[in-house]
Amino acid sequence: MDFIEKRTPAFNKVSIAFFAAGFNTFAILYTAQPLMPEFSEVFNVTPATSSLSLTLTTLALAVSMLIFGSLSEAVGRKQIMVGSMFAASLLCVLTPLSGESFTMLLVLRTLQGVVLAGVPSIAMAYINEEIHPRSMPLMMGLYISGNSLGAVFGRVFSGLMGDVFNWQIAFLSIGLISVVATIIFWKLLTPSQNFRAQKLSAGSLFGTLIDHMKNPVLVSLFGVGFLLMGMNIALFSYVTFVLLGEPFGINQSIVSWVFLILLIGTVSSTVNGSLVARLGQEKVLYLGLSILTTGILILFIPSVITIILGLSLFTYGFFASHSVVSGLVGRNAEENKAQASSLYLFFYYVGASLLGTFAGLFWASYYWPGVVFVNLVAALLCFVLVTLAIRLKSKQTASGLK
Repeated sequence: MDFIEKRTPAFNKVSIAFFAAGFNTFAILYTAQPLMPEFSEVFNVTPATSSLSLTLTTLALAVSMLIFGSLSEAVGRKQIMVGSMFAASLLCVLTPLSGESFTMLLVLRTLQGVVLAGVPSIAMAYINEEIHPRSMPLMMGLYISGNSLGAVFGRVFSGLMGDVFNWQIAFLSIGLISVVATIIFWKLLTPSQNFRAQKLSAGSLFGTLIDHMKNPVLVSLFGVGFLLMGMNIALFSYVTFVLLGEPFGINQSIVSWVFLILLIGTVSSTVNGSLVARLGQEKVLYLGLSILTTGILILFIPSVITIILGLSLFTYGFFASHSVVSGLVGRNAEENKAQASSLYLFFYYVGASLLGTFAGLFWASYYWPGVVFVNLVAALLCFVLVTLAIRLKSKQTASGLK
């Protein structure tokens, strides 16, 4: 096979292309999150209802990832990713045309989730096929950095645009930036050289999915992913309402900068790698969950300083836990590891949709303490599921030795 290696012009082009793809995908995905308070005011809906502008998008993304990943096995990689990015950018530009209809806004956001799935569900497959194994870690690092920076930029920039102008300008701006990112991706990404089309078989697809769901260790890990992302979306969605409202009354432009806390994930992932090598995955996972839970407990204290500290600790623990759990999924999948990872991401984003919206019900009755309480329960359930997964794996190993 003719692989692409680092320190070559081809590698540089593909690196820039995937950085742009990750940036584009997650900037669009999270554009709505800082605008939820404005949606509540403009469309006269509850905070829980306004959260649908993000949770419906992540739900559509989760379901569609399973479809796009399988479709690309028959159709190809680049054409689907480019088409998805163009469609998502266009829908983002068109979102302001929903006017005074919140329903239409939700329809457009749901469609964005559908088409956005074409990138994360295929990017890993392209990188595994086209990049030399010794160059793969660097390529993956650049792609993931594009993901995280796009997620932060989408939140901060749209929040600033929403405050200075309005939510329509925020979506239009992100959409136009995404068009540029899509063109960069289209022009720079090298067409697949090592891809071999396969016959698309729905029976085979669902058969292997069912096999993964029969593995109790994987199901426990899927549950952890579900809860982790659900907590993340719930906290960062409703904290904007807290900081904008009484007694804080902070300006929306300033509140938008709270999403920079998510950059802590870059530090967490780096430190986590060395800790795993020294302590092992299980100990680091418990450590990450402990830090995450400590952050949640601090969030019960009502002050700006404690909110920032609590979210910072939560973010560090979240990324540390997520990176370990996603790795454990690959280790515990007996076959079709890529599909197992896709299934993990499915539960991950479904958690963002369901738990993120569910927390809104507690906001309606108990406000911020209610949201924090939901997250505390979810964190404790993570400990239970991780312990269950470890014990089940030990039993499987013991049975195999016998």
